[in-house]
Amino acid sequence: MCIFCDIVSGKIPCYKIYEDKDVLAFLDTAKDVDGHTLVIPKKHYENILDCPNYLLQKTILAVKKIAKHYVNDCGFDGVNLHNANNSCAGQSVFHLHLHILPRKNDNPVNFVPNNTAKFELKEMQQKLKMEK
Repeated sequence: MCIFCDIVSGKIPCYKIYEDKDVLAFLDTAKDVDGHTLVIPKKHYENILDCPNYLLQKTILAVKKIAKHYVNDCGFDGVNLHNANNSCAGQSVFHLHLHILPRKNDNPVNFVPNNTAKFELKEMQQKLKMEK
C-alpha cells in the first residue's frame, strides 16, 4: 500500500485542507513553503497516465477550487502548480498528486520549494482549511 492510500484510509494522520467523496487535499509535511498542499484522488492511480478522465477532472477541479480559495480568502497572491509523472520526471510517490504552492508577491517565483515556510502545519491548516 502507498503512503497516500494510508493517509486516505486514516492510518496516517494529515493536515487536511479539503475533502469530498473523490478527492483529498492536505498539507505537505516538508514545510518548505507555507501552504504547500497535495491534492490526490482518494482512489489509487499511479499518475495522470493511468487515471480515468472523470477522476482526473474531479481532481483538477478541486485544485482550482483550493487555489482560488488561497488567493481569494487566505491572503496569497497566486499559486504554482506542479505534477510529475513517472520517476524520470521526478515522481517520488506513485499515487497521482498535484502540488499547490501558494505564493505572495514578495516571494520570488521558484517552481522548486525554497524552504521559506514560517508557520507550523497546524496553524496553516487552520488558516487554509475549507468547507465543502
